[in-house]
Amino acid sequence: MEMIKLDKVRKRFELEWVIKDLTYTFENNKAYAILGPNGSGKSTLMQIVSGAVSPSAGSIVYSFNNKPIPVEEVFRQVSYSGPYIQLVEEMTLLEQIRFHQQFKPFRQNLQPNDILALTGLAAHANKQILNFSSGMKQRVKLALSILSDTPILLLDEPATNLDEVGLNWYLNLLAQHRSNRLVIVSSNRPEEYGFCEERLSILDYK
Repeated sequence: MEMIKLDKVRKRFELEWVIKDLTYTFENNKAYAILGPNGSGKSTLMQIVSGAVSPSAGSIVYSFNNKPIPVEEVFRQVSYSGPYIQLVEEMTLLEQIRFHQQFKPFRQNLQPNDILALTGLAAHANKQILNFSSGMKQRVKLALSILSDTPILLLDEPATNLDEVGLNWYLNLLAQHRSNRLVIVSSNRPEEYGFCEERLSILDYK
């Protein structure tokens, strides 16, 4: 069982407390939505949960298969998509997929050509990502994170730059690949997180 347990977590930037006294447990095989207006600290909490940012106070305990995991090893268990996470834009789409696979294998033994097909962008396999539209780049980021073979999936504002077709693509892809995983979605748009069984309002920890 995968679990992330936060105990009295606080985060401060200079003199401003962004998060105060957050005690919460995220469990495997559940989907959680972190809710709040822009600038309220949702992305900060996602980065803390991922292990990329340390809290100013409090503690986080990670366990996988009922064994504690040190925070410096957590990145191996996490795949993450967010507006501030960049692709290697000088690469072609196929090169980016192969590059990603070197660090995180894909679920169900999927291979780069399979991932390419699942993005819906196979016709652009050999185009540099710098020439992609913002919506196409978002599809690539989501596909790489959702299809990575990790027990924890973090999605920060996943429908950013997606049109209605792209939104439906995201929801369908995630529905096929969310079983036996801990999924956390940070959003203020209901269409992005409607499937989440649990809701956490960041405003409750100000």
